[in-house]
Parts: sequence; structure tokens; C-alpha cells
Amino acid sequence: MTGTLYIVSTPIGNLEDITLRALRTLRAVDYIIAEDTRATGKLLARYRVVTPFYTSYYQGVEKERIAPVIALLEEGKDLALVSDAGTPLVSDPGYPLVRAAVERGIRVVPVPGPCAALAALVASGLPTDRFSFEGMLPRKEGERRARLNELRDEKRTIIIYESPHRIGSTLALLSEIVPDREIVIARELTKLHEEFLRGTPKELLHILEAQSEKTKGEFVLVIAGAQEKGASMSRAEKLAGVLREEGITGKAAVRILVDGLGLSRNAAYRLVHSG
Repeated sequence: MTGTLYIVSTPIGNLEDITLRALRTLRAVDYIIAEDTRATGKLLARYRVVTPFYTSYYQGVEKERIAPVIALLEEGKDLALVSDAGTPLVSDPGYPLVRAAVERGIRVVPVPGPCAALAALVASGLPTDRFSFEGMLPRKEGERRARLNELRDEKRTIIIYESPHRIGSTLALLSEIVPDREIVIARELTKLHEEFLRGTPKELLHILEAQSEKTKGEFVLVIAGAQEKGASMSRAEKLAGVLREEGITGKAAVRILVDGLGLSRNAAYRLVHSG
């Protein structure tokens, strides 16, 4: 009888976010496969988990370590795959291994938990009913520009991971491609200095340039989707007209358009003050 491969989510910052099921699983399996054994070792020490590591499993060695891991599973060993933080495979190593296990009929069990993308999305204030997760953008600026241009007309809320080294460059590109789009930056998620910054690309770029301490840590960008052309703008224009007729102007009217229809603040401001 083959073993089971557990995909175990771990905290993205606050170690108290580990689930009881995750701890039970990590204690019960025969071996743990970690992206970085040093990082995971701190979590295991905190909760006195003594299960041994079998190997590290990071980007660059994924394919060459599939065979020995699959062999263990076929011998009947239960294994837990964890990444440095959050849910494995979500912009983290693990897909080739899971695919290989599925193809061989090995049971794969998810143990859900923290995920930076979802944590940022639900607290962003942007629509959550439909969204597109894009992971990390390409490192080269030309390729990044091309990817963002591809996403220009995406109507779903967009979630992107970005590093502190490229956040400024990415915001500068966004200010060219979607200058009026509302964007939320989530940084230091679940940690002591967790923060959400909201505004247009240029507004956020100015904030980061003025406060260099805000460019530390990993970033999640949540970007409002493109507005439907024609009908949606017509509805927004009609609502703006009604608000003016009712004497609701200024900040209150802008907020109604932003919260009610998902317009960017700049677009809402222009509609409110165009009459």
C-alpha cells in the first residue's frame, strides 16, 4: 500500500496561524520535505515537532528529487510537503512532485491554511467574487511590461507577488499602463507591522519613495480589474448624475461610486465633478 503525500500550509508570518490539523499531520508523517529546512526548523522547534526531514525541495532541484520521494511514497511512507511560508505550490516549489504523485496513483491530501494572496485579497476592499492570481512577474523589465500590458483589459481583480527590489519599477510601469486603476499594496502580512496602502500606482510610488522603510519585506499587489466598457460607464455616469441632483457631492459621492461600482478614485472624481 502506498503512502500519502500531504500538502501542508504553514504561517506566512505569525506563527500562531498554524492549524491544529497541520501540527497533527506534521507529527504523524514519517518525513517532512521542506523548501528550506532551516526556515521550517524554527516552526517545528516552536511547536516541538520532532519528525525528521527527508530532504529540502527548492526551485532548481525539484525534478531531480522527484524519483527518491516517489520511491518513499511507494514504499508506504507518509510525507508532508511544506514551503517556507504559506501554501505550497502557490508561487512556491511542489507542482512537479504533486503531478508525478497523481500520475502514479498516489494519494495527495491538502491541509489548508495561510495564503498571502487570499489574505491580501479579502482585506483589500476590492471585488473578491472573481480574481486572477498571477504570482511573480518576470524579473526583466521588458518582460514585466509585456505581462502587465496583457493584463490591462483583465476584468477580474488581479493579485501579484512582488519583491522589495522591483516594487518601485513595477509601480512605475503600472502608472504608465493603468494610471487610474485602484491598487492595494499589502505588506508584512500577519506580522507586527502589517500594513495596507491604497491608491493609484503613482500615489503608491510616491508613498514608497518618501518612506523607504515601507519597501522592506514581501509585497502583495491587489489591482482592480478593468471596467466594462460602454454599459458600466453609462451606469456610473447615470449614478453620478443622480447623486448631483440629490445634492450629494464631493467625498461622499466619490466613495459611493468607488464602493458601489468599483470605479477607481480618479475616475469617480472626474464623474462627480464633470456636471
